[in-house]
Amino acid sequence: MTLDGTDATTVRRALETGDPLPGTAGFAGELDGTLVRDVLGRRPLFLDDATDGDDWAFDPTELTAPRSLPAGVRRSADGRETGVWTLPDPEPTTDVDVAVADLQAAIRESAASLPDEDIAVAFSGGVDSALVAALVDGPCYVAGFPDSHDVAAARTAADAMGVDLTVVELTHDAIERAVPEIVQAMGRTNAMDVQISLPLYLVAERVAADGFDHLAVGQGADELFGGYAKVAKAPDDPRVEAGTVRGAVREMVHSLPDQLERDVLSLRGAGVEPVAPLLHDAVVEAALPLSGELLVDDAGTRKRALRLAAREWIPESVADRDKKAVQYGSLASRELDRLARQAGYKRRLDDHVTKYVESLVSGE
Repeated sequence: MTLDGTDATTVRRALETGDPLPGTAGFAGELDGTLVRDVLGRRPLFLDDATDGDDWAFDPTELTAPRSLPAGVRRSADGRETGVWTLPDPEPTTDVDVAVADLQAAIRESAASLPDEDIAVAFSGGVDSALVAALVDGPCYVAGFPDSHDVAAARTAADAMGVDLTVVELTHDAIERAVPEIVQAMGRTNAMDVQISLPLYLVAERVAADGFDHLAVGQGADELFGGYAKVAKAPDDPRVEAGTVRGAVREMVHSLPDQLERDVLSLRGAGVEPVAPLLHDAVVEAALPLSGELLVDDAGTRKRALRLAAREWIPESVADRDKKAVQYGSLASRELDRLARQAGYKRRLDDHVTKYVESLVSGE
């Protein structure tokens, strides 16, 4: 028996009852000869196609031909893969007070389950990371180029909250060194995944060097609570298929297993174990019933319910502020593109940044 994320009793009960949200922060591993992975894929698990799935690992670099065990699936000893857990689809709630109170109770439950260890926080100054920082009460770290949005936002939010902040300054040299390491850890070379991973990876490196084993992140909040512009614009944004904001949020939630695999592997590759308080089962369960109006209000404010709930822990000025995606707010995306063009990979080339990433990995 080898389980990552929770205890055997909880997983056995979840298997027996089919409960997709049994009160954990995710799990994966082997139990009684069966491989399992939770409904949101918060813990990666890989099978080796070179051995028809007989070999498995949490780290894909340990396998010859790794592929992910899908989220919510059980693989029996004879190789059969069966979907065990699916996300609930509750009726929408429109009562603001009830929704916010339920969400606050869920956040408190998540906070109570945090590891009893010193934990650092990846902090961008937005509502997600600020709420996590308030729950964890650990030192905060932000990565970005000196003139980046994230560094400025993190400094003002840290001042407002009275938390310690360390700025990890990004440089071209650091990017060029880190890219092959990130690709090795997560097994992906596409530009978007590398751009997203860069600031988190470099923060995690610094956190590990400072003696921390865990890094708390705000992952999951944008997907669960309507943080994306394309969700707010549903059904008019072609990047989502859903005809409503609530439907678009569910699309984003179903994208989490792929995203979390990238993030967990990158952070582990940097030497820390990620902790994601806003992806605890209790928070997920409180988020799923939110109506479209509690996700994006009439004024276009995203993550409305989360912002209202977060005011219990953080200043209103921080809870209500907008943020940029990490790859843009840190300027990692802009500068990786700049490096690609300087190396001769011009924008007229198809997917020029990915080609540059591949060149760094190959050493060409």
